[in-house]
Amino acid sequence: MRLFQNFGFWNKVSILYVMGKVNKNLFFFIFALCSLAAAAEPGDSGTDSLEAFADPRRIWGDGIEGIIEEAYRRCFKTYIIDGKIMNLRMPFAENYERDKLSERAWEFLGGGKGDPDSLWAAVDRILDTEDFKQYTRTLGDGREKVIIFDISERGWTVSVDLFDIARIKTGAYHGLPHKPYVLVSGRGIEAADVYNYLYCVGWTGMDCSGFVWHVLSTIARRQGLDLGRSFSRALGVPPGGDPAYYAGTWFYDSPNPRITGVPDKIGSLRAGDILLFRGADGEMVHSAIIQSLDFSRGIIRYLQSTDEAPLADRGVHDSYIYFDPSRPETSLKDPGLRWTQSRYPPFPGEKAPPFSDDGERYRAYGEGGRVVRFRDLGAPVK
Repeated sequence: MRLFQNFGFWNKVSILYVMGKVNKNLFFFIFALCSLAAAAEPGDSGTDSLEAFADPRRIWGDGIEGIIEEAYRRCFKTYIIDGKIMNLRMPFAENYERDKLSERAWEFLGGGKGDPDSLWAAVDRILDTEDFKQYTRTLGDGREKVIIFDISERGWTVSVDLFDIARIKTGAYHGLPHKPYVLVSGRGIEAADVYNYLYCVGWTGMDCSGFVWHVLSTIARRQGLDLGRSFSRALGVPPGGDPAYYAGTWFYDSPNPRITGVPDKIGSLRAGDILLFRGADGEMVHSAIIQSLDFSRGIIRYLQSTDEAPLADRGVHDSYIYFDPSRPETSLKDPGLRWTQSRYPPFPGEKAPPFSDDGERYRAYGEGGRVVRFRDLGAPVK
């Protein structure tokens, strides 16, 4: 930040902007950083000022909501790619989700259970590769085209065939689960394009249960508890293994006595509770975590990692449930609740999910979803 506070540096940036050498978004981003640095108290470093500005406690306080928000924000990172400022979110990555028609299976980095810091370090390396730079140039060459990813081979090819382009535009999608087809305009790379590359070529991201485990571990760590060590035996972790790798949604729904069911009535819920969504076979197949409940305005904010969402939401994102504050006895299965999270296919043109929103999904299949709570985190949550 001392660099940003240097007027010589600022003058150079301004001149480059006027000459068209600096993207407008980048110019205003640097301007914002300089403004924050200038607003710092005498003796404060610009870095300290920015960290204070971004501290989750400014909004959520020092309690459980702030801790969960802190864990959530670690799943985002800002990059400047091809002159554009992009706040990237951690991609969704679930093993064996798309390998049914592939000649071989593959496994995402860390099995989809990696720590955000290690995953972002991997993203840094991926974005610095010559292949990604060529991908960026291809998306900005001004020509409409179809990018064909091959996830099993960690590669991509280009088709400028007019029939391939026309088929996607008319809804006749020809991609396969392990070979998504993506129509691009040629007008430059966007955040969704970076997501596609990280997922299909980089094999990098975090699955739903891995994200929930990351949040729970953050809560526990702030209270001096090692969640992995505490549940290592219950998870069946071999000597030297990483407990996060073995923490799946199945475990959150297990009969472990240290995991307790919670009535899914709104008045019984609290931050840190886990939402479980059932699959067609009756097993729990998806998990999310409640970040906050506003009983005065009737809002539940929950966090999750999934790719069945709008393009801008794929990966780790927040979602909301709106309820009547005068009816805390309402069940999450009540169709009168408004779940705002819409569900879409991960890649445009693929088969749509069976439910239009998370509410339909939570109510589906037999008795529907459920809510659970880790007993070990009872005191920290309170």
